[in-house]
Amino acid sequence: MTLQKKTLTLPAGSAEIRQLRAGDEVLLSGRIVTGRDRAHRWLVEAQPEALRPFLKDGAIYHCGPVMTYRNGEWQCRAAGPTTSLREEPYLADIVQEYQLRCIIGKGGLGERSAEALRNSPAVYLSAVGGAAVCYANTVTAVENVFELEAFGMPEAMWVLRVRDFPLIVSMDAYGNSLHRDVETRSRESLASVLEAMERSF
Repeated sequence: MTLQKKTLTLPAGSAEIRQLRAGDEVLLSGRIVTGRDRAHRWLVEAQPEALRPFLKDGAIYHCGPVMTYRNGEWQCRAAGPTTSLREEPYLADIVQEYQLRCIIGKGGLGERSAEALRNSPAVYLSAVGGAAVCYANTVTAVENVFELEAFGMPEAMWVLRVRDFPLIVSMDAYGNSLHRDVETRSRESLASVLEAMERSF
């Protein structure tokens, strides 16, 4: 399998998602919606209709952005990823209910969410920790914000327009996972080291 640098524009259909493979580098453009713990719980429990048009065939980004309000508009100053496994209890339901195509974050997902990616289809796109300002520089517009007063700035759901947001497909719609591959190789290496230690005694 040849891995490639690809572009993806949201909203995206299933055919475009199925062209992506684990390991591909992606430049993402279009609309993404940030969401953390409170947002995910709200999406599952309240099922707000107002969010559906922003999420359908789109992406949710596990991020608590730093925003400033200047000259009558919001501007994104930092937009680094947060750990996705925190949202594992909600993600499979959210992917199905809101017809998501992409989940963006860091650290990977659990098996229930991986199954939802296969069924949808959808992909998990890994962002790099420590690159919050670089990611903010890809934001071309802040289109909307939901639950700002109730949740606060980092937990609110920000609707961002991005251009050439750099990501890596680390879990694809075929069940491939870079996270699982690394874990498997790590276990194998550890077993080899332990075996060598045992032989030395």
